[in-house]
Amino acid sequence: MSSATTFFEFEPVDKKGTPFPLSSLKGKVVLAINTASKCGFTPQFEGLEKLYKELKAQYPEDIEFLGFPCNQFGGQDPGSNDDIQSFCQINYGVSFPVLGKLDVNGDQAAPVFTWMKEAMPGALGLKRVKWNFEKFLIAADGKVVGRWSSLTKPETLKDSIVQEIEKAKKAGISASAQKATEGAEQAKLS
Repeated sequence: MSSATTFFEFEPVDKKGTPFPLSSLKGKVVLAINTASKCGFTPQFEGLEKLYKELKAQYPEDIEFLGFPCNQFGGQDPGSNDDIQSFCQINYGVSFPVLGKLDVNGDQAAPVFTWMKEAMPGALGLKRVKWNFEKFLIAADGKVVGRWSSLTKPETLKDSIVQEIEKAKKAGISASAQKATEGAEQAKLS
């Protein structure tokens, strides 16, 4: 899908192998993370979950995190999709969606990752994911607006995420702004 212009045009698969249309997240700011269950960075699930709950409480309609399990870095996510889901729930209480396992680099890379890497190359212009727990911030309009390495702790991303949510609200493209507009239009019709 090289003709895609936004994140919301892709349909990676969920944990059951069913297409998960990212269009369902249109108008939300999304943090996309390639995850792994047996990595030195795996404890970042704790910080991600804490940040997710905090932001969801403040902006329930305007934020989503998506975990994309990947086994390409040191074979650190070898389990089945069910194993991965159980691990995330039991060990870290992850409540944000963790989709089906995929590749983020190479010939078999999921189109959404190929697109994100093209839209925002990493350090030195590299168009590959370097390791597990690399993070991409997607604006409410579907454009990549941030990218951080595995070394970046989730809690340090809060200001960048909030800034994108507030920007979308001001522009009237956030999910909550769209709902408010629809509500006002419905009230006029009544």
